[in-house]
Amino acid sequence: MNTHSLLVLEKIKVLPTDAGVYQFFDAKGVIIYVGKAKNLTKRVHSYFKTNITDGKTRALVKNIADIKFTVVSSELDALLLENNLIKSYRPRYNILLKDDKTYPWIVVKNEAFPRVFSTRRKIKDGSKYFGPYPNGRVMQTLLQLIRELFTLRTCALDLAQEKINQKKYKVCLEYHIGKCAAPCVSYQSKESYDEMVNSIELLLQGKTYALCLSLKKRMFELAEKYDFEGAQKVKEILAQIEKYQSKSMIVSHTLNEVDVITYEQDEEFLYFNYLVIREGAIVHTYTSHLELKLTENIAYVFTYVLPQLRLKFESSSKEVLVFDKVESIFPDFHFHCPQIGEKKKLVELSLHNVKHYRLQLKKREMNKVSEHGGLDALLELQQSLGLTSLPNHIECFDNSNLQGTNAVSSCVVFKKGVPSKNDYRHFNVKTVVGPDDFNTMKEVVFRRYRRLLDEGAPLPGLIIIDGGKGQLSAAMESIEELGITDQVSVFGLAKRMEELFRPNHSKSIVLDRRSKGLKLVQHMRDEAHRFGITHHRNKRSKNSFQTELAEIKGIGEKTWTLLLQEYKSVEKIKTCTQEELTKKIGQAKALVLLNYFKSL
Repeated sequence: MNTHSLLVLEKIKVLPTDAGVYQFFDAKGVIIYVGKAKNLTKRVHSYFKTNITDGKTRALVKNIADIKFTVVSSELDALLLENNLIKSYRPRYNILLKDDKTYPWIVVKNEAFPRVFSTRRKIKDGSKYFGPYPNGRVMQTLLQLIRELFTLRTCALDLAQEKINQKKYKVCLEYHIGKCAAPCVSYQSKESYDEMVNSIELLLQGKTYALCLSLKKRMFELAEKYDFEGAQKVKEILAQIEKYQSKSMIVSHTLNEVDVITYEQDEEFLYFNYLVIREGAIVHTYTSHLELKLTENIAYVFTYVLPQLRLKFESSSKEVLVFDKVESIFPDFHFHCPQIGEKKKLVELSLHNVKHYRLQLKKREMNKVSEHGGLDALLELQQSLGLTSLPNHIECFDNSNLQGTNAVSSCVVFKKGVPSKNDYRHFNVKTVVGPDDFNTMKEVVFRRYRRLLDEGAPLPGLIIIDGGKGQLSAAMESIEELGITDQVSVFGLAKRMEELFRPNHSKSIVLDRRSKGLKLVQHMRDEAHRFGITHHRNKRSKNSFQTELAEIKGIGEKTWTLLLQEYKSVEKIKTCTQEELTKKIGQAKALVLLNYFKSL
């Protein structure tokens, strides 16, 4: 698992235990696999075991760069949604269902004296479709039950009334064995047949309570007559009906094209879920969040997000379902807030996913905090350092230089015990010449908090200066000059003994080696050092290129940048012939460069 990105590892830790569908993405953001799960966290964890022997699975896991999920209400719905998403996205590692087959439906055909049968093809001819049925045994049990309870025709004859009146047909074997009432010869009226079809539709819609009561009564009657074989058959039919779930939020025969968007918000973020339904099936599901700015209200953000989503998923539906009334400003679609029915259930499913996504982000944040002590660490620092309030905002400074050259300083910011990397800052030292850590620290601390004061930004509750008493005194000169001594608490961290020093105090504060507070301080110090060293190396590397090539008169920055990009080093440039250099930078500059190298 260590070979995977931190993002993937964090998401695995906080997956819910609900049924749902998970999607694996590669580094380019492309879906490479869609899977279903009765328990999302157990199923996804199984991919990241160390003892996986299947080559296809190892190749899949190696390419996972991100994980997303959609929570549904049952394992059946997970199966149906998985099917829809595979058909929609065609992920590279999904080999099942790749032949475009889909789960079967039971259709009540739009014709005179409708037939009832199974099909894998949905045709827009006015027929009614029920299902789909991932469990083929359940579907066959229902069809068998329908044929036992109702005298439906099974032939494909055109039973238009004029043809019946012309007496073109004769009764068949189905009539003689009592399986059909022969509407083809007017033995059964259209009204009687339609009433029977209405009862079948109620059964297929899942309204089976009365039917189950009747079957149980029949089962007990057969048992009382010692017909245990007949009673067992009825019991098996009952068991299959009780497993049957006709109503599904994932696939519906009554909905056509519609979008769903729901959201929640807090002080910082807007969390939202977007569903796209096509021909009654959810074909796209997308959950994310964005940061709210002070000038934005929810109406503005709502009208900004939705058009982007419709464009991304190529949606042209005329109706968008929401959980609360929204005034539409879009001419090509309208908002609808359903109160009952399947549309209401879709909205609830979408909102359910928003809540799970928000909970997942909160868990990830708590995991980050807990790695370095979290609230316990902040409480320890507050108590040990004698702070008046919890240090939710801490900043740490560190200097980097090599024998006084390319001096830089870094400032890292932790909020609620977690790195806030967007707030990290580099400082290129401007006023200090030579290796002077004290004046360097004085300059960068002054620049940092002068800017925060000018921008009206909040000051940190705790400032840590890496380097001990000398750097701490230099930093305090800037703090006092800015007049913020009473607004911030400043401490110096000595590198040898991991001691903390207060301004104007000779005695140090030594935290317990096992304390969470010390671990947090050490993490901040190490992060500041890493951030500063990286910037220092980049600057030093850039300057090392310049020191040699920039001295050559007649060779400008664009020219030597081009040469370094092509040949990677000055040593390789020296080995180039005049012809090679002429092709790259022209004859005049090539001669200047070669003459310079010869003079060395």
